[in-house]
Amino acid sequence: MNIPFFKYGLFGDDVSLVVAFIIGIGFGFFLERAGFGNGRKLAAQFYFNDLTVFKVMFTAIITAMVGIYYLSVIGWMDLSLVYMSPTYIVPQTIGGLILGIGFVIGGYCPGTSCVSAATGKIDGMVYLLGIVAGIFIFGELFPLVSNFYNSTPMGQVTLSQLFNIPYGILVFAVVLMAICGFAAAEWAEKKLGNKIVEP
Repeated sequence: MNIPFFKYGLFGDDVSLVVAFIIGIGFGFFLERAGFGNGRKLAAQFYFNDLTVFKVMFTAIITAMVGIYYLSVIGWMDLSLVYMSPTYIVPQTIGGLILGIGFVIGGYCPGTSCVSAATGKIDGMVYLLGIVAGIFIFGELFPLVSNFYNSTPMGQVTLSQLFNIPYGILVFAVVLMAICGFAAAEWAEKKLGNKIVEP
């Protein structure tokens, strides 16, 4: 078995779009079933009284990270063929802060806003409309900000490369961080979980 399948020619562009569509539908379904189409539930994590989002997403990250690591160890996955977006540290940091502020204000991230809108929630539709408008405005203004957008390039770099540590050690450190994060989340929910987020 050789992974990633696409890079080894198991299927082409057309099939990859179908696979992406199926995965996207499944991802949205499970987000909704977990309650992540509800802006109040998502915003509750910022009040530290319901950290379900944090725990679920961190669990997904750890599962994927450990799985990919062991697939590479046994020789089933070539990590050098896994696509990684280039890093532009300053613009991506500022972009992340803007996204985070929008998350706190609106109660949704881009993915969960799509789930909310798909299930007929008006706030999700408004939020999704704002995302589309933001994409359009950014596209129109891109020539003015292109230099900043491409500033401070670091290339396709991983944390293990950046800190010059073995990938296995990094995986172990992130798992430990997750365990500590889960323990802190449980403590916060016990202390603050009885507080209700007002609409």
